[in-house]
Amino acid sequence: MPRVKRGVAKHKRHRRVLKEAKGYEGSRSTLFRVARETLERAWIYAYRDRKQRKREFRSLWIARINAAAREHALSYSQLMHGLAKAGIEIDRKNLADLAASDPQAFSELAARAKAQLA
Repeated sequence: MPRVKRGVAKHKRHRRVLKEAKGYEGSRSTLFRVARETLERAWIYAYRDRKQRKREFRSLWIARINAAAREHALSYSQLMHGLAKAGIEIDRKNLADLAASDPQAFSELAARAKAQLA
């Protein structure tokens, strides 16, 4: 069997890893083994946090909606229940944006939700 020399493939792999590790501190950006370990850990965190980001934003929207609802003497759950009963389908992202940017429109929605609860 012929002898296989891996120099070119090895250099290509090392170059690819070190290029992606650019900007890391110290030997994390210069030594292949350390850079690879750091990158693998970074990929794990990135995968996990892509899912966590969705949770964190939903929590933020709910907190903003709750704060705005309390100004209209409603809790978050009462507001959402009233909106559902009124047949108003609006997602939390847009509702939180309304609460922050257009308080008058939010107060109209809160009034309609409150009317359904009474």
